[in-house]
Amino acid sequence: MRILLTGFKGFIGKNIHKTLFEKYDNIISLCCIEKDYMTDLHWQTRLSRAVIDCDVVIHTGAISDTMLKDCNEMLKYNYEFSKWLFDYAETFDKRVVYASSAANTGDNGMPSNIYGWSKYLTENYGMAKVSNFVALRYFNVYGPGEEHKGKMASVAYQAWKKGKFKLFPKEPVRDFVYIDDVVDATLHAVFNDVEKGVYEVGTSENRTFEDMLNLMNIKYEYRDAIDIPKGYQFLTKADKDKFMKGWKPKYSLEEGIKNIRVI
Repeated sequence: MRILLTGFKGFIGKNIHKTLFEKYDNIISLCCIEKDYMTDLHWQTRLSRAVIDCDVVIHTGAISDTMLKDCNEMLKYNYEFSKWLFDYAETFDKRVVYASSAANTGDNGMPSNIYGWSKYLTENYGMAKVSNFVALRYFNVYGPGEEHKGKMASVAYQAWKKGKFKLFPKEPVRDFVYIDDVVDATLHAVFNDVEKGVYEVGTSENRTFEDMLNLMNIKYEYRDAIDIPKGYQFLTKADKDKFMKGWKPKYSLEEGIKNIRVI
């Protein structure tokens, strides 16, 4: 199998890249694309050739900063690039597995920030234009490989590095999903005949940040309510009825946190 992987230097892409080489011996070639790809004046031509030469596209590349306010930059990398990629995939009859996001639904069924809208628009474009398309709505991913993400790394990773953490008040809850489960779900969509559609990738449990930090034995205090950014989600929880057939998560929060602590 020939795979085109976008965002291979990112948190999720890096873990997918590592797993493909460690556990799958039927990969003939792996073509990787990063964000700076679009700086080339002829990037669309190069992209079309990369799509022609692959059997399946795993599209994890995106700006993941949920607090970014520059809609032009967000849409350029998260939507425009994806649009070209999806059009080529349809033209050359390629399968696409797209890394979507729980941010698509916000708190009220619609995105609540620019990042969420960029993922929502891209997901809908792929569903409308690509015949062989699977969108995976990842929930709150954590685990090894986040060191480059800075302030956008998971609370688990930041707290583990700092030994303490400041939380937002009002106890927002999250569906924390361990990176190995996310990689497993993505590759399940690649190597199995998954029906076209949008699927959720999480644990189907909502837990507070306090739960996570207590499991890690890390002290925390609270920030002022005024610090809560506009568009901040207070609830995420995957619906297990929207999981892919044949896939389910293996890690509870307790099990995933054990792995964080031994890194």
